[in-house]
Amino acid sequence: MAKPKLLYLVHRIPYPPNKGDKIRSFHFLQALAAEYQIFLGTFIDDPDDKQHIDVLKSFCADTCCIELNPKNGKIKSLTGFLSGEALSLPYYRNRKLQEWVDKTISEQGIERVMIFSSPMAQYVDKYTNLHCVADFVDVDSDKWRQYAQSKDWPATWIYQREAEKLLAYEQCIAARADATIFVSEQEAGLFKTLAPESAVKISFVNNGVDTDWFDPDLSYETPFPAKQRTVVFTGAMDYWANVDAVTWFAEQVFPVIKSRLPGVHFYIVGSKPAKEVLQLAENEPAVIVTGRVDDVRPYVAHADVVVAPLRIARGIQNKVLEGMAMAKPIVATSAAMEGIPGGTDLQVAIADAPEDFASQVIRFLEQPVESANVNRRYVESDFSWERNGQRLCRLLAGETA
Repeated sequence: MAKPKLLYLVHRIPYPPNKGDKIRSFHFLQALAAEYQIFLGTFIDDPDDKQHIDVLKSFCADTCCIELNPKNGKIKSLTGFLSGEALSLPYYRNRKLQEWVDKTISEQGIERVMIFSSPMAQYVDKYTNLHCVADFVDVDSDKWRQYAQSKDWPATWIYQREAEKLLAYEQCIAARADATIFVSEQEAGLFKTLAPESAVKISFVNNGVDTDWFDPDLSYETPFPAKQRTVVFTGAMDYWANVDAVTWFAEQVFPVIKSRLPGVHFYIVGSKPAKEVLQLAENEPAVIVTGRVDDVRPYVAHADVVVAPLRIARGIQNKVLEGMAMAKPIVATSAAMEGIPGGTDLQVAIADAPEDFASQVIRFLEQPVESANVNRRYVESDFSWERNGQRLCRLLAGETA
């Protein structure tokens, strides 16, 4: 018996799974491909990702991958000021993708669609007969609201406008969709307060972590000099929330740590470091910015402490789950731990003030944890991609998750 057909619209190519949203969209693709013939429409915003299109084709009946130049996209998004819509919508609006969607729905008799990220819903706005599940991942409109609070005019006005306009669009999608999901129960709860008219259809599917890949028992060659004590942060370093996190840590927290433990080094591991991040290494020799690495696991495996000093965050942070899967002690802000309930027996410390954050890092450095296997057991139990993928498939089948 042939598998049913599913249109899967994703705002960023879901391979390789090397950053937060792509990890989630790829694992969902794997789960969906086991149940459906997948017709994937997506954007490529990094030229390096073009080489991976063939990998995606192995999961899909058909693909439409459109190159998106972020600079051109930002210029295009300005038309939102004229149309009165959220700037995110024209940013991701593309005639060729719309034509492919229309043709695919017509020729393939598509009855179900999975939306990954709210702006992708615009491609099926006119198809009210489709069974639709929308994965917003995070409450993006609230993320823009947070940005607005931390910026100066005119950025604060632009971000506040985007928060309001995008929320209005999110509310419309949730009203039309058969189910709207988020990355955590907390995110779903927040959106229920923002869209109470759709509350009964709002749910969550947690992120997961690939514990076979992030396995501390595998052998990793250390990237650090011998006997060097290291604190590690991982993430895409052109993402503003990550830039803000490492800047705050390097300028407000790390000096306190160094005053107590002069030999400590802070490694910022991730692709496309912004100029503000590169400047941190120029200002402090004990801060090392690696840029893109082929594999983050050796840096995590040999770190003494993994930090997640995010002050602006939504949903579940993969960097935290991955550090826990590698049996590492974690020091994180309360924002970074949202969606990860945790427990008192975990090797996880939560702190928000610079002095408190530094004290927790120093505690782990001065009393090294031989193995934080309790952290690994926790993610193995509560953050399984297989179980979460099954939950998603039930929602697409019209069942109660």
